[in-house]
Amino acid sequence: MLVAYRAENGRMLPGADPAQAIWIDLASPDAAETATVAALGVEVPSLADMEEIEVSNRLYHEDDAHYMTVVMSGQTPAGARISGPVTFILRPERLVTVRHHAPRPFETYAPRAGKSGAGCGSPAAVFLGLIEEIIGRQADHLEEAGRALDTVSSTIYAADPARRGQDRLQISLQRIGREGEMLSRVRLSLLTLTRAVVFFQHLPAARGMADLAAGLLQDLQALEVHADYLGSRVALASDTTLGMIDLAQNDTVRIVSVLSALFLPPTLIASIYGMNFAHMPELAQSWGYPAALVVMVASAVITWAYFKWRRWL
Repeated sequence: MLVAYRAENGRMLPGADPAQAIWIDLASPDAAETATVAALGVEVPSLADMEEIEVSNRLYHEDDAHYMTVVMSGQTPAGARISGPVTFILRPERLVTVRHHAPRPFETYAPRAGKSGAGCGSPAAVFLGLIEEIIGRQADHLEEAGRALDTVSSTIYAADPARRGQDRLQISLQRIGREGEMLSRVRLSLLTLTRAVVFFQHLPAARGMADLAAGLLQDLQALEVHADYLGSRVALASDTTLGMIDLAQNDTVRIVSVLSALFLPPTLIASIYGMNFAHMPELAQSWGYPAALVVMVASAVITWAYFKWRRWL
């Protein structure tokens, strides 16, 4: 899909002629859309080119076009959450973005483009505005992760044992894993965004916008520190949850072991009187059966009292 935007009254309005547009957004472009942009002198990279991990393939110049590829989280057409590359192609007359998934900043930026610090009066300003919107979205992801970890921590460290059942702990562990995966995506995105902004600072188009770019770099560095802090919380919550699960399993094993020990003396007595010897005096006595029952119960009670005294129960 090709959407061409023009700047008007501090907003990015879609439906412009691509030749007159200040920003062209290509989302999973087909051959015709790629050809339309190519006719404007912009070579559109393929998805395979965008996925190259070498910096030289993500940040480079080609004639008067500057290519900057970052990694962003978003959704596929089927609705699945993924991280994928987004390429910014900055030229003097327009900005072209190429993506194959749906990061939310590309939906939220256009209506409020004029409210960004850079405005939307030039392709470079639109680029910085999009980067600012993306940074805000990454900050939202980190805040969501922090709230999720707060919820998980309240379950793990709950004083009420009923709130720390194995089912709840298993659900908490799964949630911790999801938050850890999301944090890894945010960290990768922050890394590639930092590289792109540093690359932009050395471009002729960045003249007059050095302060804005430097401010975005400070925001990125602050988010990286916050992501590291949340990463340590994820590790602590994961270790604690696994420890709680081990303790719960140990309690179960301990109960089973105690029950086995309680029934062991009565079982021994019963097995003795179950032997088929011809001469067993108690078998001929009328009190033999009740006496055997009393001895078995007494042995179980004595065993229980001993465990209680040793505080094994």
